[in-house]
Amino acid sequence: MLRHRQGISQKQSLSQKLSPQQIQYIKMLQMSTQAMEYRIKEEMELNPTLEDVDEGPMESTLDSDSDEFKEKNDESDEQDDHEVDWDSYHSDTDDSYQPSGSWNPDRDDLRDLPAPYEESQLEKLESQVMMLDLSEKQQLIADQILGSIEEDGYFRRELTAVADGVAFQSGIPVRKEEAEEVLQMIQRLDPPGIGARNLRECLLIQLELIKPHVEGRDTALEMVRNHWDDFEKKHFDRILKRMDIDEDTFKKGYECLLLLDPKPGSFESPVADAGNYITPDFEVYFQPEIGNDGDEDENAGEFIITLHRRNLPELRVSSRYERMLREMDSKEKKDKNAQQTRAFIKDKMESAKTFIDMIRQRKDTLMNVMRTIVALQERFFKTGKGIRPMILKDIAERVNLDVSTISRVVNGKYVHTPFGVFELRYFFNEGISTESGEDVSNLEVKKILAEIIDNEPKNKPYSDEKLMEELNQKGFQLARRTVSKYREQLKYPPARLRKMIL
Repeated sequence: MLRHRQGISQKQSLSQKLSPQQIQYIKMLQMSTQAMEYRIKEEMELNPTLEDVDEGPMESTLDSDSDEFKEKNDESDEQDDHEVDWDSYHSDTDDSYQPSGSWNPDRDDLRDLPAPYEESQLEKLESQVMMLDLSEKQQLIADQILGSIEEDGYFRRELTAVADGVAFQSGIPVRKEEAEEVLQMIQRLDPPGIGARNLRECLLIQLELIKPHVEGRDTALEMVRNHWDDFEKKHFDRILKRMDIDEDTFKKGYECLLLLDPKPGSFESPVADAGNYITPDFEVYFQPEIGNDGDEDENAGEFIITLHRRNLPELRVSSRYERMLREMDSKEKKDKNAQQTRAFIKDKMESAKTFIDMIRQRKDTLMNVMRTIVALQERFFKTGKGIRPMILKDIAERVNLDVSTISRVVNGKYVHTPFGVFELRYFFNEGISTESGEDVSNLEVKKILAEIIDNEPKNKPYSDEKLMEELNQKGFQLARRTVSKYREQLKYPPARLRKMIL
């Protein structure tokens, strides 16, 4: 017979929890310069005791007898002098502060300007469809098709689903053949091939619209229509044999195909992209020492490292609120309203001081990490070449921080150098030993591998085995699978798909 017993027991365990301040600080480490700009603006809006040093005391501040103070304090309980409700003032999330995309140092004046309106691809297609003189049913079908065209310009929805969608929304029955007819009309709009269901159909549409007298057009059409599998796999010898043509004829057809657009609906607006900036968090350059003869000594000098503070104000706690707090403390009579007001001001001032301390600590941490990166990658920051092997642990050990903290610091941060703008992650890579025993960054090996592939015979590209032999001859002892991995990371296809007709 089972017996159930209830009892009380004690268990001792050790756990570590981050304080709200620590969580806030970790979030700040992850933020870029632009993200910190937004974060500081938000904190200044939430906390009236924070002010910009350059702007001086705020002209409009809250008075202790104001209705706004009373309204805020009526919602809060009395608090002890040494307690601060951190959760009330540190509720930001990372999602609100994202870095932008690319940096244009010459056009900082455009950062806050809205980009001019640019007509979308869908709007352009809708304008052209209106000129086709479609029936009401065909217009409904066209609307369904246009709404299903994906970002790369392809239409991958089943036509039966389009027909069902029209029937469901309007009650008008539609046959698959009717949807096919409208789709073919759309595919021949500008750009030709928009709405194609696959690459083969996309190329066929463009070839059919090319004038017949264009050199290589007929050969290209037959290749795509009747020999697509061989062409896709670059089995050119089979195509030559099956089409019974010479290499010169094939080459003209191949060159005609190269002129076509495989993604006619995929485009980027240069105007929209112009507003997409990266604001580098650091600037680093080497300042050579000037010798007695007046010439620069490249072997002597120092690195100038700057943490950008473009729109980051220098903060301080408002002196007006400090005076207000002292005046309230000096008064003998303290009613409930005065106590609540005092608690409100004190909490805001404590929050402001903590926020300022965290900004200073963030600056110190970022500068320490950047100095260490420069020290370990000194050759690159002097010459723009020669990245040495370096991992997060190398930095963590030197600045006495956790690897996860270093990861947060370098993630999404950029440095401006005389050789370009680089993400800090760029400088972290594994090392490879050469025959001479020297450790070389895998970035350097990948760069050499890319040069080998770019200079290989285009009609007989190197296999991974051959690429391995080429690297071995240059002193890099790598396995074939490692070469394959690096080739894939560099976005190069296998040898068979790199083959070209010369």
